[in-house]
Amino acid sequence: MTGTEDVAVTAATTMATHDLSMIGLFSQATWVVKLIIIILIACSFWSWTIIFAKMTLLSKLKRKADKFEDAFWNSGAIDIFFDNLNHRADDPFIAVFVTGMKEWRRAKSKIKTVIGGISLEDRVMRVMRVTVGREISYLEQHLGFLATVGSTAPFVGLFGTVWGIMHVIGGTQSFDLASVAPGIAEALFATALGLIVTIPAVVAYNKIANEINRYQDRLESFVDEFSAIIARQIEDTEA
Repeated sequence: MTGTEDVAVTAATTMATHDLSMIGLFSQATWVVKLIIIILIACSFWSWTIIFAKMTLLSKLKRKADKFEDAFWNSGAIDIFFDNLNHRADDPFIAVFVTGMKEWRRAKSKIKTVIGGISLEDRVMRVMRVTVGREISYLEQHLGFLATVGSTAPFVGLFGTVWGIMHVIGGTQSFDLASVAPGIAEALFATALGLIVTIPAVVAYNKIANEINRYQDRLESFVDEFSAIIARQIEDTEA
């Protein structure tokens, strides 16, 4: 055998004697790399928890929105619909509608169509848009964590790899493939794990953010439509 072949055979033998499973790579890694792996696994677990919770919630809210809008537009009068509505229902559409109706009834009782330079229609729209903002802020909770994980996890994993390789190089007297290959494999595991954590977080963040934006547009469209109804009622009152 040539010297090159000897090195290749020795490297293959060394790698074969090392446990290259995930548990084996973790157990053989340095304490810094172990800490980074634990952090990445914890981030992955929390990311998937957020992903499943948000997707489930958005799916449920879309079904509720369909049901609410169907009942609203098929109702005879908004006052009757409001009186028969369950005001405690956990639905942003209902929260926005109830806020607008309460402000409309409170303002309508004053008879005047303009109070403090602000029309009744504008007052109703303002309180409804405030409610929309509050509901959307609730839906966006924890999305920042997904964005943070998606942007930092690769670098955290890369740091683990760099640290592991530095430890391998600093702790060996020989720089042949047989001596450094197992340590490099353990170090590269951190980078691979970082990518595994990052990709779902980025994809899910973009998906959930787009779904929330579409839901917000739907809420704001309802506010505009409700405002048009209020404007017509004001015109009928003044006629």
